[in-house]
Amino acid sequence: MSASRPLFASLLYNQKLGDDALVAELERSCLALAEDDMAGRRWAKEHGYKGYTSYASLDDLPVRDPAFGDLKRLLDKHVTAFAKDCAFDLAGRKLKLDSLWANVLSGGGGHSGHIHPNSVVSGTLYIALPPGSRGLRLEDPRLPMMMAAPTRAPDAPEMLRSFVEIAPEIGTVLLWESWLRHEVPAGSGSAKRISVSFNYRW
Repeated sequence: MSASRPLFASLLYNQKLGDDALVAELERSCLALAEDDMAGRRWAKEHGYKGYTSYASLDDLPVRDPAFGDLKRLLDKHVTAFAKDCAFDLAGRKLKLDSLWANVLSGGGGHSGHIHPNSVVSGTLYIALPPGSRGLRLEDPRLPMMMAAPTRAPDAPEMLRSFVEIAPEIGTVLLWESWLRHEVPAGSGSAKRISVSFNYRW
């Protein structure tokens, strides 16, 4: 029996959205946005984003498109469950959706490591993950303080690895605390990788 015990867990919520028909509808909506949202396409091009994102162009998707409104109602339930798992003391209040945006990445597209400031919970719903697509790569938040620590063995338990990449199925919702650094590694396929990302605040 080991004398060691785990401390300071970083939780990852991994659950199916629960509405496959809505996922299919959201795919059509995301592709339509990628075609019609010229401001979003321009922003993506100016910032070297290989594909399309509504991140900087549209902030009203749940009002603009009923599919995103339906998605918000389902996400509220998932985020409430995750907040309970995290033992957040919300003083009787609920976390609220702060931002939600569509992503249509080209096959070789990715998104470098980042966090989501001013949010409590961040997440992504995976809508299309064609062959060659990468998932979500999460970074151990202790990494900058490990100084002279040796690297971990290749077969280290998941909770001890410096990086963990999650390869979700279509229709999966992943949630994590917004301070947790994460990235989307560049893929090797040619088809479009589609997702919807979001932030919740307190």
